[in-house]
Amino acid sequence: MITIDGDAKTSPAHGCTPAERTIEELLEAGMLVIDKPQGPNSHQVSAWARDILGLDKLGHGGTLDPFATGVLVLLSGRAMRLTKKVLSHDKTYVGVLRAPNDFDKSALERAIAQMCGQVYNVPPEISAVKVQVRSRRMETKLLEVDGRDAAIEVTCEAGTYIRTIARDLGLLLGHPVELKELRRTQSGRFLESHCITLQELKDAVWLWKEKGEEKAIRKILAPIESLVSDLPKVVVKDGAAGAIAHGAPLMRPGIVSVDNDLERGDLVRLLTLKGELVSLGSMLTRTEMIQEMETGEIARPDLVFLPSETYPKAWKKAQSE
Repeated sequence: MITIDGDAKTSPAHGCTPAERTIEELLEAGMLVIDKPQGPNSHQVSAWARDILGLDKLGHGGTLDPFATGVLVLLSGRAMRLTKKVLSHDKTYVGVLRAPNDFDKSALERAIAQMCGQVYNVPPEISAVKVQVRSRRMETKLLEVDGRDAAIEVTCEAGTYIRTIARDLGLLLGHPVELKELRRTQSGRFLESHCITLQELKDAVWLWKEKGEEKAIRKILAPIESLVSDLPKVVVKDGAAGAIAHGAPLMRPGIVSVDNDLERGDLVRLLTLKGELVSLGSMLTRTEMIQEMETGEIARPDLVFLPSETYPKAWKKAQSE
């Protein structure tokens, strides 16, 4: 991180840190991670969580079939604009396979070795998508073999038809293989340990609304900033945040600090000095050039998240000194 203006300060009269937001503000731009149960599909689970929270809309970041369980990222309010980014994350699954007879462990290990790297991935017959053979990056690991049952772990890129793994292994082994259980254990940086059940969500909301107790619901809801913490960042002054929130590009005088080694075209998160996500933007120059510049555009906002009324578009110079 390179500091451009070490004297810059933020006004306490505008905005707040993500941790200081009210529950209502978190719901306007936030996320939570549900442990999807077996039975309902992702859309139904999302609808139940939406009703529990009393929201009009609640999006999810990655479909799970009815029989699958595990990590389901839910997005509320302005965070729903990040659905495409969440869907693009790598995902990890643990599956339980069953064969007609005891697995030959050596043969299974050889077959699994062929399910690593770039693997052709064909949708299952029951898929609603157009049938298209695609190559997907996949890493498959054998966890355990117990007679007719075997446990595997698969890490794959977005768009992989994970439920076809048993079919494909069966073709390699020369006998049918059934996928008995499937659990998503990770979606991007979100893990099983981040998950809560629908009942836990319901209890936390009840405590908040009926008893005024926020501790449980605050442990569940995360601010929108959690969804983009993997991106490089540029920290901007309050006045710049106000301008960007109205759609203006980030200009050189508005920078406080910038990550090292950024190149033109890189996707970055633009943050206030309080850590608020202003927007995602595309760099218009390189980090090494910024220190030599006095004027000019640094980044163009692609998706703006900060409400335009949060900061004034410009404020007195004395406040930043």
